[in-house]
Amino acid sequence: MKKIKFLALALTAGLLLSFAPEQDRRITVFTIGDSTMANKPLAKGALERGWGQALGAYFDSRYVVVDNHAQNGRSSKSFYDEGLWAPVYEAIRPGDYVFIQFGHNDEKPDEKRHTDPGSTYNEQLRFYVNQTREKGGIPVIFTSVVRRKFNAEGKLEETHGDYLQAARDLAAEEGVVLIDMNLSSKALVESMGPEDSKQLYMWVPKDTNLALPNGREDDTHFRALGARKMANLALDEIEQKIPALAPYIRRYDLVVAKDGSGDFLTVQEAIDAVPDYRKAGRTRIYIRNGVYQEKLVLPESKQGVTFIGEDVEKTILTYDDFAGRKNRFGENKGTSGSASFYIYGTDFHACNITFQNSAGPVGQAVAVLAAGDRLVFDNCRFLGHQDTLYPFGKQSRQLYRDCYIEGTVDFIFGAATCYFQNCEIHSKSGGYLTAASTLQGRPFGYVFSHCRLTADEGVNKVALGRPWRPYAQTVYVSCLMDSHILAEGWNNWGNPDNEKTAFYGEVDSRTMDGKRLDVSKRVSWAHKVNAKDYTIDLVLKDDDQPEWYLSTGDKF
Repeated sequence: MKKIKFLALALTAGLLLSFAPEQDRRITVFTIGDSTMANKPLAKGALERGWGQALGAYFDSRYVVVDNHAQNGRSSKSFYDEGLWAPVYEAIRPGDYVFIQFGHNDEKPDEKRHTDPGSTYNEQLRFYVNQTREKGGIPVIFTSVVRRKFNAEGKLEETHGDYLQAARDLAAEEGVVLIDMNLSSKALVESMGPEDSKQLYMWVPKDTNLALPNGREDDTHFRALGARKMANLALDEIEQKIPALAPYIRRYDLVVAKDGSGDFLTVQEAIDAVPDYRKAGRTRIYIRNGVYQEKLVLPESKQGVTFIGEDVEKTILTYDDFAGRKNRFGENKGTSGSASFYIYGTDFHACNITFQNSAGPVGQAVAVLAAGDRLVFDNCRFLGHQDTLYPFGKQSRQLYRDCYIEGTVDFIFGAATCYFQNCEIHSKSGGYLTAASTLQGRPFGYVFSHCRLTADEGVNKVALGRPWRPYAQTVYVSCLMDSHILAEGWNNWGNPDNEKTAFYGEVDSRTMDGKRLDVSKRVSWAHKVNAKDYTIDLVLKDDDQPEWYLSTGDKF
């Protein structure tokens, strides 16, 4: 009977969610528990993290969000008595989940927290289960994570006594999914052994951390690595036992989050943590929403790195250098020195990220200097003014797919071979979209395929490109162009000799409403080209890795 009731509740929740407004469709996972699960403060570089704090990074936040209400020092009894349950109960909607993990503090002898396994502890858990179901929510019981207490034989001693079995019994009685984190965490910690397992817990040497100047040897609470490991143990079981949540679980090698829910607070820390010349596969770095004010460098030794942003408009990597700013020696930084992000590593992928130079209209100010080979950008934004995007590498091949790139003058410039597919190229003032510096003898420079060329209101007199170097190549294939594009299309940068060496062309250009564009007034030295000669397969060809630019599988 209880299983039938559970299925009926789940079905009702699904129907209600299917008719809910779009912004309300996300499932909320509420977490209630103690300090091993709780969010931790970040002041003075504090190292402690709760596993519930880390959990949210591993769900696709478009569909599932984690709302962590766990609190330090609380038992199943004191959590309710102190009014901490009330806001959770009020917020539960049909189809939401409540993850319940108590035990560490129910063992305490003081009257305010103590419960007895098999009686008051079970009844308190049952109360949370019933109240969750009253609201159409789905309760899930978790056993307590293990304490790091090894005996002389190198085995962990159990410190939670009968509370573990009590939680298991209650889950069975109520037909509730049980996530047995005690078993899984015990297996993990024992496999690491007495010494290596310290890196999961708050073992902090003296004088190494401002938040703990005297150090700490704590076998209960976690550092970031431990919180991530515990969260992933929970996810392993959730994936198997809760089919409704399984499709939204995402796995990453490293997580960056300004709120402390990841492995690192800064993007550069995550880059530095990638093993040099790693050959075991991609290193996937998830970057949670936030504005990361950092001047970033991805060295040549960091290969096969993927950045995945939580939300393209809310995950922003930015810096405010510009060419005229002085370095420490009083010299101008120059265009190349102004970049917010330098990419030298090969096979870098990025999706759902905004790359920005926030210096403003102060001359050359690069958002991304991309030098590595086989680079892929999916659904990214590049924000700036002059010289926004610098595809720098002379032998580099780069793909920009479904991206937004904005600027004023020469805001896509450099020597690399680039394929822009389904991108929006947006002018913020009159000027030049491109300034290629293609090397002599290279088969391709920039190719824009099925892109949209747009502009701020009132902007006009924008050229498709001008040659930064004599052999510049730029071609537009089946692109939509607004009226801001000059009739003549191209500019020779004040040097008629460039007309003999540069290669500029287009085919099937159209107005924004899809009508064929009149290109009869284009400069005489521009070329009419054949779209078949500018396919992605030809432009980005690599005989050693022929499929490097195909779908990366990293978008979500």
